[in-house]
Amino acid sequence: MTEVLQNQIEYYRARAPEYDDWFYRRGRYDQGEAHTRQWQREVQQIRDQLHSASAFGRILEMAPGTGIWTAELIQIGERVTALDASPEMIKINRAKLLSDKVDYQLTNLFSYEPPRQYDMVFFGFWLSHVPADRLSSFLETVRRALKPGGRLFFVDSGKVDRSPSHTGTANLGGELQRRVLKDGRQFDIVKIYYEPAELTTALRKHGFDIEVQSSGNFFIYADGRKLP
Repeated sequence: MTEVLQNQIEYYRARAPEYDDWFYRRGRYDQGEAHTRQWQREVQQIRDQLHSASAFGRILEMAPGTGIWTAELIQIGERVTALDASPEMIKINRAKLLSDKVDYQLTNLFSYEPPRQYDMVFFGFWLSHVPADRLSSFLETVRRALKPGGRLFFVDSGKVDRSPSHTGTANLGGELQRRVLKDGRQFDIVKIYYEPAELTTALRKHGFDIEVQSSGNFFIYADGRKLP
């Protein structure tokens, strides 16, 4: 699994220039107008929920990628600390936002120890890349990073959006997927499609008052608090 996690880092470093094509349903991710409209509606649903609370002091964003959600977080918080293992992702994020409210750190999240507690922790499309045997330790890291009563918010892939054939994705069984980039390079990574109830139970065991929900088709998301 250590080798797979290193491959996962290399995959996202290599994927950085084409990541936004996936999120905005462009090029090989375009599945037609109806699909894109539904995708956009569900993204907006999650965006609206994220903006339902604001005026946070310090926000920790784990795996911020190209800045799609960082752009939202700087609207609801005073400062954002963005942790990513890909310098290529950080470079795109920084150039896109040009914000002095974001502190970028090149960090492997599997070895990260929070130096302080934050008013909010956010991660987008990251939890599904955490191996099942590391989920508990990762959630403990999140718990340590969040102030009592602090907000935890995340969004991730739902089961409907798995393995569209035109993206060159293949399920390898268990937790693993094989991903193919535009240039043909292949990477084996972790990808787990959680049931909302299953993930809710795990989060509550680690001290979060939270419920994982489905947006309808494409995403799961959760908005909750760390218990005192």
